[in-house]
Amino acid sequence: MNPKPLFSLEEYAARLKGTRERMYREGVEVLLVTDPANMNYLSGYDGWSFYVHQGLLVFMDRDEPVWFGRMQDSNGARLTTWLSDDNVRGYQDHYVQSNLRHPMDFVADLLREYGADKRRLGVEMDSYYFTGQCLESLAENLPEAQIINANLLVNWVRLVKSPAEIAYMRDAARIVEKVMQTAVDTIDVGVREGDAAAEVMKAQLSGTPEFTGDYASIMPIMPSGIRTSTAHLSWVDRKYEKGDLVLLELAGNRHRYHAPLSRTLIIGPPPQELQDVAQGVIDGLNKVIDFIKPGVTGEEVEAAWRGAISGTKVVKESRMGYAYGCNYPPDWGEHTVSLRPGDKNVFKPGMTIHVMPGVWLDKFGFECSEPIVVTETGCECFVDFPRRLVVK
Repeated sequence: MNPKPLFSLEEYAARLKGTRERMYREGVEVLLVTDPANMNYLSGYDGWSFYVHQGLLVFMDRDEPVWFGRMQDSNGARLTTWLSDDNVRGYQDHYVQSNLRHPMDFVADLLREYGADKRRLGVEMDSYYFTGQCLESLAENLPEAQIINANLLVNWVRLVKSPAEIAYMRDAARIVEKVMQTAVDTIDVGVREGDAAAEVMKAQLSGTPEFTGDYASIMPIMPSGIRTSTAHLSWVDRKYEKGDLVLLELAGNRHRYHAPLSRTLIIGPPPQELQDVAQGVIDGLNKVIDFIKPGVTGEEVEAAWRGAISGTKVVKESRMGYAYGCNYPPDWGEHTVSLRPGDKNVFKPGMTIHVMPGVWLDKFGFECSEPIVVTETGCECFVDFPRRLVVK
């Protein structure tokens, strides 16, 4: 089979080099990568197989990583990665969801085969995809290895995007523009919430006439009415009514690279309190976007936001943005930079941030966000969609 990676071999080599440099600094001799976004980043692997245990082994002294996963997914690795056949290792089905053995038993056997069973093994301990049973199996099977926490090691390498990655994110932005407009056009009195969500998801997958879309790592977040007073709810089995407020947190996705976007819609005249909050959030968002540039830190951006909303009716205690990019369910965030007090990470050109100053009050919420990329002189918004309260 001919592998068809999305990026050049030179780019994958640079990603591995950056990963090994960080491994060296953290004292990791072998890195076990189980986060599917990190697997994708280093190898190109892309499949809906993360419901079973899979991963990459990155060695300091081997040129290529070793992919492991369920045997029936092995051809997926051959089709989507740049790895040679010798470095695609599938395990038999008796390891799958078994009470008798675990896929990490297979990984331990691989490490013994490669003479790496006594080395410092880094694992992504706080990944969604690395379980307590994974750790227990490795510790039992590798008594002479030193297992250390290498959580987010690859995530930090991914922080600054390449021009090729940013190109896919621009594609995703074109998709989310269509997705958001679809939501605005579809939502109206008498329309079922689920039917509106279905049109949104259709737009996400169909993409544009030039390229198709992909499933987003987060399902469409689009609560209405009192349900807008909290984050992360979606549709229910009801029809929209006059006066309904609807939060829209949606995304476009191109080859797993996201462009998230939030807007707020109301069916009918907006009350004054909502107008005041909306204006405060939008003005604050505009000032933050003007403030972002290389050299500022995450906490300085958040401080600029707090200064911008001082004296308004906007109250927000949670972070107001985060790094994002290539990802799989359940999140499109990278779990690195967060725009909040204490985040001293310095912004660099090529970093991508979802500036998300959503607010959720006692009876309603308001969201208006922008996905941006840090440039040499400031920042660029990926998406072209009006920053306003949408009134239907």
